[in-house]
Amino acid sequence: MLARNAESLYWIGRYVERADDTSRILNVSVHQLLEDATVDSDYASRQLLAVLGIDTPDGDALDVWKLTELVAYAKDNPASIVGSINSARENTRGAREVVSTELWECLNATWNAVPDRQRYARRAGPHAFLSFVEERAAMFAGLADSTMSRDDGWLFMVLGRSIERADMVVRLLLSRVADRASSPGWITVLRSAGAQDTYLRTYRGALDAGRVVQFLLRDTLFPRSVFHALRQAEDCLQRLDPGGGSRSNEKSEALRQLGRARSELEFLRASDLLTNLPGRLGALQTSIKEIGEAVSLQYFSTSPWVAWSGAEVSL
Repeated sequence: MLARNAESLYWIGRYVERADDTSRILNVSVHQLLEDATVDSDYASRQLLAVLGIDTPDGDALDVWKLTELVAYAKDNPASIVGSINSARENTRGAREVVSTELWECLNATWNAVPDRQRYARRAGPHAFLSFVEERAAMFAGLADSTMSRDDGWLFMVLGRSIERADMVVRLLLSRVADRASSPGWITVLRSAGAQDTYLRTYRGALDAGRVVQFLLRDTLFPRSVFHALRQAEDCLQRLDPGGGSRSNEKSEALRQLGRARSELEFLRASDLLTNLPGRLGALQTSIKEIGEAVSLQYFSTSPWVAWSGAEVSL
């Protein structure tokens, strides 16, 4: 597969996942701000912007509408929902030869519908737009699952999706590390990750910080947990390079860092999970960033042109 196509598929996976996760997070936050008058909207909005890695504007206090404009509608912000949809669509357009027609039509129709959905949401409320994005992301995932061969292209798309998913869940947990163990903010985290119902069925309704962190970081069956995402990304890398280091056990840098991050979660004692949680999450976030950089360097970076010298043909 050409490196440019592999890179496009990788970033399609990341951008669609980013749009989906950001919509989930913003949807929950908007409902909380509109329903609970005791919440400081400016503080909560700035906290959410910090979680998403979006620069916080100076000046006036933020409210629901300004927050939605920044996180959902800002075209010039690559971390916004519209920015992510635009980037996913452009990457898909550049990789048409390796993307199914159904996937292209799904993303292109989503991109074309965004302006109308924005105008309607400004009148009816952000929920209409955010629900639309979540539904289209689910449709994209279903079409990818049913129309793409399980070849290198599929692996690069799933790899990008898994890395982005792990990063977003870590960001969510970092936003709540200062909360009390019984704070209702942990329910907000579960809802933002699409994990509330599954968590409640798993733990029979018992809610505390330790169990929420355990579930979102280390659960082996929930597809949005950090451990599950890292393990899926690791499997993708192993299948992309099945013969790499088979005798000497020498791993590529991306696979080595992924294995280390996954192993640290897998073999961590449950009793030590909350010990220095901010430092642990910060280190994990740094590892995920380095994994993304290692993947780009290994598969997508082009080698510089080499000019041979001293090999001229004598006449």
